[in-house]
Amino acid sequence: MTIALTHAKSATAAAARAAARDTASDDAASDEALIKRIAGGDQLAMRTLYARHRIPLYRWLLRIVRNETVAEDLLSDVFLDVWRQAASFEGRASVSTWLLAIARYKALSARRARVDTELLDERITSTIADPADTPEAALQEKRRGELLRESLAKLSPEHSEVIDLVYYHGKSVKEVAEIVGVGEGTVKTRMFYARKKLADLVASA
Repeated sequence: MTIALTHAKSATAAAARAAARDTASDDAASDEALIKRIAGGDQLAMRTLYARHRIPLYRWLLRIVRNETVAEDLLSDVFLDVWRQAASFEGRASVSTWLLAIARYKALSARRARVDTELLDERITSTIADPADTPEAALQEKRRGELLRESLAKLSPEHSEVIDLVYYHGKSVKEVAEIVGVGEGTVKTRMFYARKKLADLVASA
């Protein structure tokens, strides 16, 4: 009886370890491998890719369109395109770069099509500094992140998107150039002026 119970416990433990290994394997699956599986109609791979990139893509879309509802709709559109176009992914850039490029195209198209009062008001509001802020409060650590976001909102779309891609998405100059569709030299120039403008905005806040 004792021996049988011991064997049962050992079998259970072994099964648990095997399941843990399988889970770790799924978690470690590369984006490229997921895209290949998605191209074959694998819905689990699609859910895994969605869970992995949903938040950064949503934030990226929101920064461009400045509207939560529109950003959520566009996020769904992005992954619908991924499901339909996974077989066309050539691997010349990383999957995250590919996703950001799709999202940017959709967001810019939506922004051009929705230059309405609501978006205009949100854009104007985002560029107005909070009068309650004081120089002392701006120096506090808890305000640094908020201050940077406010300053970022005051940059031109061309300057804010390169800062966003480099610092919030960890993209290289080459990858930013691929996403935005400009030369690397242009990206570097925009980065230079964006950093200078940010420094001036933070210093004057």
